[in-house]
Amino acid sequence: MLINAQHISYHTPNREPLFSHINFSLQKGDKAAIVGNNGAGKTTLLKIIAGLEKNYSGNLQVAGHLYYIPQHYGHFNHFTVAEALGIAPLLEALRAVEEGAVDPHYYDLLEHNWDITARCEEAFARWGLQGISLEQPLQQLSGGMKTRLFLSGIDIFKPAVVLLDEPTNHLDRQARSQLYGWMENTACTLLLTSHDRQLLRLCNPIWELSASGVKVYGGNYDLYAAQKDTETAAIEHKLAHHEKTLKEARQKQQQALERKQHADAQARKRYAGSSEPKGFLNGRRNAAEASTSKLKQVHADKVSELRADLEEVAAMAQVQRIMKGYFGASTLPASKVLIQATGVNHAFNNDQWLWPEPLTLTIRSGSRLAISGNNGSGKTTLLNILQRRVEPGQGGVTAADCRALLLDQDYSLIDRQKTVLQQTESFNEARLEAARVHTLLAGFLFGPADWEKPCAVLSGGEMLRLALCCMVLQHKAPDIIFLDEPTNNLDLANIDMLGKVFASYRGALVIISHDAGFLQDAGITEELHL
Repeated sequence: MLINAQHISYHTPNREPLFSHINFSLQKGDKAAIVGNNGAGKTTLLKIIAGLEKNYSGNLQVAGHLYYIPQHYGHFNHFTVAEALGIAPLLEALRAVEEGAVDPHYYDLLEHNWDITARCEEAFARWGLQGISLEQPLQQLSGGMKTRLFLSGIDIFKPAVVLLDEPTNHLDRQARSQLYGWMENTACTLLLTSHDRQLLRLCNPIWELSASGVKVYGGNYDLYAAQKDTETAAIEHKLAHHEKTLKEARQKQQQALERKQHADAQARKRYAGSSEPKGFLNGRRNAAEASTSKLKQVHADKVSELRADLEEVAAMAQVQRIMKGYFGASTLPASKVLIQATGVNHAFNNDQWLWPEPLTLTIRSGSRLAISGNNGSGKTTLLNILQRRVEPGQGGVTAADCRALLLDQDYSLIDRQKTVLQQTESFNEARLEAARVHTLLAGFLFGPADWEKPCAVLSGGEMLRLALCCMVLQHKAPDIIFLDEPTNNLDLANIDMLGKVFASYRGALVIISHDAGFLQDAGITEELHL
């Protein structure tokens, strides 16, 4: 057992409990994945295990050397590559010894690290980072290159346990494929968080994290998803049973009440002036009502409990129903040309052209196009050219009179300076009355307590739901939707919901995404590889 945790609890800075008294263990050779809703505490739990988060209670035992790959790298940007990897002291010691220093401290540092430079070069080459200097600033690297740099650290340090937080977020298809291959073949013990279903299929077991604890599911993601479907079906079956029984109990209670009212009327006539104690009469009259009332309460409590268990499933289904009704059938003729790009290319700062050959493409009503390519191949630039946000350096773009909308990984259509209610009001092209806007917000799971919440504090899933709500508030559905890595900040439930939402959309879709499962769910039929 490499990691053993007992009664781990964590409270947020405002003293809200994130999870309480959770227990888990990681065995040698495990390739475990932590899944759970946005905000469940997956990243926090990894940081606790990595020793980066100290404000927790409970007992944590770790055997062997850990290596942690974070989800975000912004706090490393002022470091050099060597400093970010934590090997700067080793390089300093190596230089000092080469210059004749005899300080024992340098020799202690280098005891097992005389070949540190060669190990770095070998690891960099393996992860496609040839030409990277250990002394260059980390901020010069792209997001994907930073991830590959930290992945190369696994080869450099050869740890017993590797912790990875959303490792595929910034990787292109080629780098993802390399990571999948490494996952399949490595002998390292792994614990990771991810919303990449392809990566999760290589993991076993799956840990589901919630406020109540860690629930372990044996097998990979497909088995986990099947077990969750079975659990949901069982809960729905129990709910239907208890709702039926509750309805019957209410009917019995009503019948008992009617009998009681009839008996009361008869008793008043019969016992007018009677000498029998009043309490005796009341006891007889209330017996049937008490038993049916108790039965009703038992089932009402059970129905409430089961509905809470199904709340997330029901909420996602509700959003899907709203969006399906909003999208409806496209009002544009099938195959109408919406965008025509002819011979386009682009160059930054008069540098070389982005693409070896100019690009020509036609996007029609109902098109389902995926734009793919390695990091730096110009996918987002092409998306901006097609939206006429960027003027191409060569060629041109014409567009029909149509409505377009962009949904990107940062949800840039959401104004972070506004509240939830102000954001929806700014998109209310249909000029719905306030009461109808409030009802629609409730349909997207924003209750009155959320309306004055600043958009800046929303989670990825909340941002997605608010963006979809804003779409519905527009007068009519867009004719074409551009999606730029829309799943990057979402949990698995929201990714699944988003795929189903766009599967029902009948307009044109142009998508940049490295998530093969999402592209399949959205019904992609064409691909342009840059």
